[in-house]
Amino acid sequence: MNRRHCAAAAITLVCALGLLTVPVQAMAAPTPDSSPSPSASASAPAVPSPAVPSSEKDLEKIREQIETLYRQAGAATDAYNLAEEQTKKQSGEIVKLAKAIVDGQARIAELKDRAGAQAREQYRNGGLPPGAQLVLSDDPQLFLDGVNKVRTSQQASKTVLAELTRTQEDLETYTQDASSNWHKLETNRVKQAKAKKKINAQIAAAEKLESRLAKEERARLRQLEQDAANRAQSAWLATRPTPNIAVSGSTTAAGEAAVAFATAQIGKPYVWGATGPGSYDCSGLTSKAWAAAGRPIPRTSQEQWRLLPRIDIQDMRPGDLIIYHADASHVGMYVGDGAIVHSPRPGRHVTLAGAGSMKILGVVRPDR
Repeated sequence: MNRRHCAAAAITLVCALGLLTVPVQAMAAPTPDSSPSPSASASAPAVPSPAVPSSEKDLEKIREQIETLYRQAGAATDAYNLAEEQTKKQSGEIVKLAKAIVDGQARIAELKDRAGAQAREQYRNGGLPPGAQLVLSDDPQLFLDGVNKVRTSQQASKTVLAELTRTQEDLETYTQDASSNWHKLETNRVKQAKAKKKINAQIAAAEKLESRLAKEERARLRQLEQDAANRAQSAWLATRPTPNIAVSGSTTAAGEAAVAFATAQIGKPYVWGATGPGSYDCSGLTSKAWAAAGRPIPRTSQEQWRLLPRIDIQDMRPGDLIIYHADASHVGMYVGDGAIVHSPRPGRHVTLAGAGSMKILGVVRPDR
């Protein structure tokens, strides 16, 4: 049994220490080809054939397709980022367990040496336990003097055996935990790979759609994007209780610091998986801003929506995070006066936008 435990522990240790030389893939921007790979193309929507739209209606359809592709890429980016975060956590756990296994094995060796020393001492005394030697002694004083030594020796033996048993049980638990964490690590790596493949496919398809447009069509496309955002913002403002988008409470110092950090990033490009300092994805911006304010929050927009306290949209204040779309695939930071700062999508930069320019799922407050 002990040999089996040691072998399992050794295998786990080798795997865990391998993490120190093979780092987890960092969250960095991919460099997709100008067209998706055959496998990626199969999962991406077909790109329309006309090189130049024949009408404003055609261009609007292309705008909607591009928006859908980038939204799908955003959802996949959240899945990638979450898997990346979990992978780092599991890697750290495995390294800790590997150290515990090494320490446990060293402790077992030490305890076995102590037990062996006790056994050798007994052998030198003729193979008789200390109690029997005292009973056979003719010297009453020797008998009395030895009673405490016997008790001390017996207690020491029991302590060694108890600690040896406990350490062996702990080592078994560490080995099982390391195996479990290794399985989770591999599962998360598979999730990362799938998410990355989907992100590349969606971004490549969107870029291919846009690349087929002439320069003037691309300019019109940007205007259509802005017009759609303006219409959504106007509709949202019409539902607000006051024209100036008043907030119910004053912003906290942490909220002000988060807003200051986020707005200072305006103009930096969107890069999926990025958390600065030169580029950001949407949740990379919000998580980094709140970390700078001294309040670490979950990395992804979906986890921010799931774990942070939710508030009524009527009560939001600068620093709160607005989560967008039914799948919580986008997030922006409210800065007041009906505006957000956010990192929109590939090909765009951190910017200010109307808080209602996209479909709002809800609002969360990191410092509640």
